[in-house]
Parts: sequence; C-alpha cells; structure tokens
Amino acid sequence: MAQKPSIPKGTRDFSPQEMVRRNYIFDTIKKVFQRYGYLPIETPAMENLSTLMGKYGEEGDKLIFKILDSGEYFDSFKRKELKLNDENENIFELKLEESVDFSNYLNKEFYPENQAYLNEIQERLKKGVENDESNKIKEKLQEFQRKMDSVKEKTLLYFQEILEKKEKLLNFQQKINDLKSSELTKYISEKALKYDLTVPFARYVVQHQNEITFPFKRYQIQPVWRADKPQKGRYREFYQCDADVIGSNSLINEVELVQMIDDVFTRLKVKVVIKINNRKILQGLGIAIGEENRIVDITVALDKYDKIGEKIYDELREKGFSEESISKLKLFVDEFRPLDDNNKVPYLKTKFKDIPQGLIGVEEVLAITDRLKLLNKELGNPQYSSVELDLTLARGLNYYTGAIFEVQVNDPRSQFTSSICGGGRYDDLTGIFGLPNMSGVGISFGADRIYDVLNELNLYPDTVSASTKLLFVAFNEKDQSDMLPLLAKVRKAGINSEIYPNVKADAKKQFTYGESKNIPFVVSTKEGVLTLKNIVSGEREEISIEKIIEKLK
Repeated sequence: MAQKPSIPKGTRDFSPQEMVRRNYIFDTIKKVFQRYGYLPIETPAMENLSTLMGKYGEEGDKLIFKILDSGEYFDSFKRKELKLNDENENIFELKLEESVDFSNYLNKEFYPENQAYLNEIQERLKKGVENDESNKIKEKLQEFQRKMDSVKEKTLLYFQEILEKKEKLLNFQQKINDLKSSELTKYISEKALKYDLTVPFARYVVQHQNEITFPFKRYQIQPVWRADKPQKGRYREFYQCDADVIGSNSLINEVELVQMIDDVFTRLKVKVVIKINNRKILQGLGIAIGEENRIVDITVALDKYDKIGEKIYDELREKGFSEESISKLKLFVDEFRPLDDNNKVPYLKTKFKDIPQGLIGVEEVLAITDRLKLLNKELGNPQYSSVELDLTLARGLNYYTGAIFEVQVNDPRSQFTSSICGGGRYDDLTGIFGLPNMSGVGISFGADRIYDVLNELNLYPDTVSASTKLLFVAFNEKDQSDMLPLLAKVRKAGINSEIYPNVKADAKKQFTYGESKNIPFVVSTKEGVLTLKNIVSGEREEISIEKIIEKLK
C-alpha cells in the first residue's frame, strides 16, 4: 500500500489564493519598511549551532531545530567525550563470563586438587627420614609450590584486570545514561535552522562590519523554525518580517518603530494595542523584591502572565523564590495593572525612587511616549492602534536590555490572543561575536499570525483575491491566434492576464475556469470584435483593446 502523503506537524501548504493573500501582507509590510529607509538583506536558512545557542534563554535554546551531522558521529563522540583509546575500547568485547568461569576453575578445582597432593607428600616427608632422595623430592615439591603460587598470583592479577575493565564499562554506560541531550548535541550537530532573524542579523553585522554604514537600517522577510508544540497561531515553520537599526542608541529609533507598527496595521485595517515596557524597569522590579540576581527567572514568569495568570507565582516557588519575594512581586503587579495610563509612570517613579536602574527605564519609556504624543496626528487613524505601558510585558529573550514591544489584536470580534508583532532594544548583541558596544533595536511582524487574523476578520481587500485580472477565451484556433498579439499588448501595459489554452472547451467551461480563479474580467472575440465581460456584475460591452487597457490599468 502506498504511503499516505503528509507534512510535519506545525507546517502548512499554501494554495495559490492563500499565497496571494500572504504576499499582500508581505508587500504591505515591505512598503512600510522601505518608506522608513530600511534596506533588505538575506541570511541562510541554517546557522552554526554555536551562533544560536545561549542567545534565547534556556527555554528558547530547547526550541532550536538542530541539524544532524552526517557520518559516524557517535564514534567521534565516544573518542572526544569519553577519551577512549583502541585498547580501552576492547572492554566492549570482553567475555566476562568465560573469564569468571576460568577463575572459578582455578580456585575450586585446580588449586584444591594439587594442593591436597602437596599436603599429602609433605606429610609423608615429615614422617620419613631425611636423605638425598627425600631432599630431592622436597626440592621438586618446593619448586612446584613456587610455580603454583606464581600461577595463582598471575590468575588473581588477570581476574583483577577483568574486574577493572568491567568497572570502566559500567562507568561508560552510566555516563551515557546520565548524558543530557544538550551535551551530546555538540558532538552530533554543528548546524541548526535559524530560530529568529535577529541573532543571524547580529552575526551578519559583525561579519560584514567593514562594508556597512552605521547606523545600519535593514529589513528581512524570511522563514524561521522553532521546535514548539503546534497550536492555534503557533507553528514550527513561520515567516518573520524584521526591521532593525543598529549602531545608534537614540530613542528616536524606538519612536520610529512604533510609527511603523501603527502604519502597517493601519494599512491592514487591524485594530491593535502596542504594549511597551523596559528591561531596566524589570531589573528595578527584581531589586525591589530582593531578587536582583534572578531577573531571568522573573522575566520568564512574567512573560507567561497573560496566559496562565497567577500560576506564575507557583512556578517561582518551584524555582526557590521565597514567599516574601513572591508576595512583593504579586503586590507590585496587582497594584499596577488597574492603573490608567496617566498614573502608571508616577506609580513606578514612586516605587523606584531609591532604585536608579528602574528610574532609568521609566524615563526611557516616558521619552518614547512623549514623542509619540507629539506625533499623534502622524500615527495614522487612532482607531487602529493605541500604546499601553504593561509591567508584565517581559519578552523572554535574553538579549533585550532596554525598551521592549509587543502588539496584540484589539478587536472584540477576534478570538486571537497571541502577539502578532514584538521587539526591543539590545545593547550588546554583537558583542558575543566580537563587536562590543553596538546598540540596536528592532521589531518583528509575525506574518503567519497576521494572516490568521485577517482571515478571521475577513479584512482582505477584494482586489487581493486574484492575481490574474483578465482572461482571454477563444473557441477556435484562428481566434486564439488573433488574440496572442492582444494578450502580449495587455501584459506589456502591466495588466496580469492569461489565455485559456484549450479552444475545444465550451464557453461554460472556460468562463467557469475564470470564476474559479476569481478573475474579474473575461474577453472573447467573434468575427474580430472584442467583448469584455465583468464576472461580478455580468455586464458585457464591445470594446477595443486600447479601451480595455485604459479601463483595467
């Protein structure tokens, strides 16, 4: 039986209509990127594993798709990790049972039998008379005794060696059993599919720093891969649309990114809330609750607040946080969340009056929001986006150091709860690749999630449903041949067009083909006269090719 075709969980096929809609999203985002002066780059689908590991936190590292090396990778692992030489590798081939049987034979049969014989002769000698013959017998017996002792000693040494090798084998097996997959990975995988576009971008900047003019504004629209559990709005293969500016620590960049977010979703007609926070505020929060050295655990927990609520405190208990620290954190969150936008900043300033790091974060947020107020009229239609300071916004990625952003759908008709855009400031992401003190900030649009939202809310323009705008139909070879120059002329004018290839198909079949592809106009000919039909309205008109071009362009 033939195998049923399938694709990996968390991946999807896209039909032509779906691709047209996806390209609408990509094109919309790309136009906004370009309007703000961002230039495109592209990086490989795979990166060196060392480039990616350790950049996303413990949870993120677990979701990196590793690529298995080819060849006898386990043999290489044994030699590198366990440092086995050829002699020691023979422990795999030892026949321990036979060795033990041989030792048992020596101890239980060979030695006792011959020892009894020696004892008997010695007893006879004791009773006999000392003479030359008895002395010779005694010497031979003594020599035999020495040989027996030598055999026994060598046998014991051999058996001891076997036991030592057996112990090495057991230790080796235990080491294999105790080995974590993360430790084994470095010996069987040197590459991985990229987890996001930001870390590869940092690697690109360092590698091409002599070719780049800073500040460098780039955008990328490419797929990334995460070994996540597939669910609604969460895929293992998905596209990110990133824009980053690196080589500048000016907060004007953050303001511009918020404008870009607003611009994109205004064009897509999606109502969103742009949540903003700052990692320095979170560091201040850690100091305020007495856990300044556990900021990673705090951010990981807070990042789950919208999903699991107060269960985050149970997770912190499991990680060893004291009840006092958890109570302080809970009070902080409970007091902050009901505040309106006008009272959030004053509240944080009061809480952080003796915590400079936290105050710096508050001032940075205030600098961004104040500038956004100045640009209110430039932010597009205010019905589509609003900005909100959210203390529980943490963005679990380790490389963020300043402002962080997350965008969520803000439409009561939508059931979509996952973020559809996010980003933040990173002060030294390139430092890990040898280029320190290169501050950057960026955002990433989740194209696949945006696609799902537009589908859910039916927000695609009618013009997006079709790629072909005009279909030529003919019912004999001559008419079809006459249409070819006209088709070329229409295409040259920039109108997406095609011709139905089978002239033997009847009119119904050809027109149905156009309808199934959502082609809005069909042109046919009879005795040299062109007729244009509007598929939606059903209207027909006799028309010249020049008028068709003028009408559809």
